[in-house]
Amino acid sequence: MKLYIVFLLIIFSNLAIAQNPIIHNQFTADPTARVFNGKMYLFPSHDIIAPEGANLRKDWFCMGDYHVFSSENLTAWTDHGVIVDQKNVDWVDSNSYSMWAPDCVERNEKYYFYFPANTKHVNADGRKSFGIGVAIADKPEGPYTAQVEPIKGVLGIDPNVFIDRDGQAYLLWSMGKIFIAKLNANMLELASEPIEIKNLPEKGLKEGPFMFERNGIYYLTYPHVENTIERLEYAISDSPTGNFKVTGVIMDESPTGCWTNHQSVVNFKNQWYLFYHHNDFSPKFDKNRSACIDSLFFNADGTIRKVKPTLRGVGITQASDKIQIDRYSLMSENGISVTYIDTLNYFAGWKTIFKEKGVKIQYNAVNFENDGYTWVNVRAMSDKGGELSLSFDNINSKTSTKIKIPVSKEWKTTRVKILKPKKGVHNVIVTNVKNQTVEVDWISFE
Repeated sequence: MKLYIVFLLIIFSNLAIAQNPIIHNQFTADPTARVFNGKMYLFPSHDIIAPEGANLRKDWFCMGDYHVFSSENLTAWTDHGVIVDQKNVDWVDSNSYSMWAPDCVERNEKYYFYFPANTKHVNADGRKSFGIGVAIADKPEGPYTAQVEPIKGVLGIDPNVFIDRDGQAYLLWSMGKIFIAKLNANMLELASEPIEIKNLPEKGLKEGPFMFERNGIYYLTYPHVENTIERLEYAISDSPTGNFKVTGVIMDESPTGCWTNHQSVVNFKNQWYLFYHHNDFSPKFDKNRSACIDSLFFNADGTIRKVKPTLRGVGITQASDKIQIDRYSLMSENGISVTYIDTLNYFAGWKTIFKEKGVKIQYNAVNFENDGYTWVNVRAMSDKGGELSLSFDNINSKTSTKIKIPVSKEWKTTRVKILKPKKGVHNVIVTNVKNQTVEVDWISFE
């Protein structure tokens, strides 16, 4: 029995029920998403705080390994652990912590993971250069075996592999500019000389290429610093090598000043999604980023509608989960706010503070998979005690449930019988009934 309990703890520690950001136990930047075998796989880089004694640039990016995550519903994510570590790759400087944005593709029932890192070789100017290596596995979650040498003829970062409809694979990467070259059938060597992709913005940093094709249009997406921080842009062409035409912005600059962004675009179950990152779990240090997802849509002419980042993200939340209402769909403009639970541990997440009577917050798409839900649990606290109202889909006093929050300066869970909703997917609305301040961490149904 003890072994069984330990096994369950291991399973659940690797399983995250999440909205934006989607991974809650570590930093996950540069998210490349791929669909393999009907399941979504996420291959991000892994930001960490620089270890004590590491000879690294102060307040800079620090990444020493890669994890892979998977999900069948874009809500519950499983961490499959480390797949590549800087200490286990022959050609990588094992103290450089330079494992930046990766990619992974499937070819001939093998999975090829492409990653950049500083090489052990020192250039004539005394600096180490970035190479791009490949690790191969039989399954998307690994184990992966890294090749002993990086790809010859490639110096740069942010590898992206695009496989065209005719089967030809291309490697894209950046180093000041964005380059592309054909890959050999073995996916390990260049089959053509690299060429620079032309007609992109001349001024400002460009990096992080990610290419995809839709309805005969080739989309080259990339972060670009037009002013001081990156925004996500795209260019289109009728060929993977050009001529590309700069077409628009996918996502504007971070409203809180996060210097970088990095993207992938993928179709999953007939819906397109944009994966990107932001420093939500590290508001004071924008070199620790976290992966997010939002839906992406196209106009009739093939252009991309600009994506506005949300807290709710995507996916349907199970009613029995701990529903973080602070990742809201709609919220009153005044008298209510969202802030961190613990500013010494941002991974603890956020709380919703109801300050005035009548203010409300709405969390969309909660799945009540049967009609047996009769209770709600609310983790909350209130200095003077308070009262909330719970309703589904719209505010209706005849079908709402009143929840009295006891006086407490610590978190307490209150369990109340509810007017149960019908089987199906519903929006959940929580309203403050009185003028007393109430803080809510999460709600859950049973």
